[in-house]
Amino acid sequence: MLETTRDDGCFIAGRGDPGYMPLYKHVALLVRKPGLSHEDFVDYWQSTHTPIAREIEGVVKYTTVIPTAADEAEFDGIAELYFEDLDALYDALGSEGSRDYDPSKGKAKEARADVDNFLAIEERPRLIGEEVLEKDEVGGDTDGLYKHSAFLVRKDDMSHEEFLDHWANTHVPIARAIPGVVRYARVIPTQPEAAEFDGIAELYFEDLGALEAALGQGGSRDYDPDDPKSKAAREDVDNFLAIEKRPRLIGRETVQKDETR
Repeated sequence: MLETTRDDGCFIAGRGDPGYMPLYKHVALLVRKPGLSHEDFVDYWQSTHTPIAREIEGVVKYTTVIPTAADEAEFDGIAELYFEDLDALYDALGSEGSRDYDPSKGKAKEARADVDNFLAIEERPRLIGEEVLEKDEVGGDTDGLYKHSAFLVRKDDMSHEEFLDHWANTHVPIARAIPGVVRYARVIPTQPEAAEFDGIAELYFEDLGALEAALGQGGSRDYDPDDPKSKAAREDVDNFLAIEKRPRLIGRETVQKDETR
């Protein structure tokens, strides 16, 4: 169990703390349909699909991330839907083990039907997990922040449990100290045996230049920072991650709905 943490004077409630309410999130790396430009994809996503997705039953928060350099990015964006109830998430968006899903009713069904108008769903990796907050200097307000989302794959000689242990107890304290990081969250899969990834690391910055200095640019999965604290984090990555198998996206987050604050 994660203990309550104090980071830079900020109180962060963790698993096991009184009153702690977990948030479960569906994180999808989006790939546009063939024949659709990135610009047309973003326009449809934001203007047509988002108003539907915001109203999916059980969704308490919805964020979108658009890449800062679309021509270099591996994906066209990230959609994150948060739920307080895991069963409600599964009802709306399915469970791990398949990239597709088939909701039976309501706005979830309407949203799934609309997905085919702009997404190549079988090319869209996703992960369902519980968010664990490790640092927050912005009080949860992530609208407009720059975000590095890394979809993590463990080294071949590690179990998922060993990976989680190293990540939480060794890597997190190093990554929290990366210059410019104002928020750091981890997403732990709810069904690791069926998940495509071992977790997601989400690092937020107020300045894009600081992000790129610490974590590189979107055209490569690897990076080589100069700052000693960023370099220490990069060096530790090799102790538990298969970095070349790790998709990532650098983008700017927009909060489309938030009933959690």
